[in-house]
Amino acid sequence: DEANLANAKLDLQRFSDLATRNFAPKQQVDTQRATVTQLEAQIRGDQAAIDSAKTQLDYTTITSPLTGRTGIRLVDQGNIVHATDATGLVVVTQLQPISVIFTLPESELASVQSALKSGPVRIFAMDRDNDEQLAEGTIAVLDNQIAQTTGTMRIKGTFPNKDGALWPGEYLNIRLLARTAPNVVTLPSSALQRGQNGYYAYVVKPDSTVETRPLKVGQVSGGVAIVDDGVAAGERVVTAGQYRLQPGARVEVNSPAAKG
Repeated sequence: DEANLANAKLDLQRFSDLATRNFAPKQQVDTQRATVTQLEAQIRGDQAAIDSAKTQLDYTTITSPLTGRTGIRLVDQGNIVHATDATGLVVVTQLQPISVIFTLPESELASVQSALKSGPVRIFAMDRDNDEQLAEGTIAVLDNQIAQTTGTMRIKGTFPNKDGALWPGEYLNIRLLARTAPNVVTLPSSALQRGQNGYYAYVVKPDSTVETRPLKVGQVSGGVAIVDDGVAAGERVVTAGQYRLQPGARVEVNSPAAKG
């Protein structure tokens, strides 16, 4: 059709030139112009048919809207599927980046909000035993309400997961770095004892006897407690067997056996 159109346009040009010199009738020019118009319309119809065929062909290919990993297919070759099927063909899960939703007590809301005002808040994904760090990410969303039944707030964190260490459905422990406290005194949380007046610890004096020392404790996390007041850096405390002690009792420091 395109070749016929090109030839018809050339004939129209020739007839138009002859008509201007009265060597061809005007009716012949009008007829040729109508032929050109007819062929142009035919070509547009052909293009519409091509576009329709391409659209129908596109329906035979299903493209995932995201980059991820497919799971076990839900249908086999030869099965009949319908657009209204609820199960679909396969589940595609995004791995990079990957998101984790976790909860914190509502009492931590102020500290999280304060940290978010200062910039991206770092979070760390730990394994089930809370011993190994698997990945580092940032907070993406802080939920807009507290769950009244549990008194917790939901937080969504995002991890780049370049090495694929995190997997959908995996159980994780999440640590959130709300602030960094420089030059503070810390104690093992096992040294803390709770009495009627709050926290206290057994402090070992230079003569190897112990005394009780009231403590002002800040944050306790990961087996470590920040002590705002009560002990000084370098002082020794008792971390086990406190139930057998009383002020003035003599203790002996047992160093851990070396691992060979």
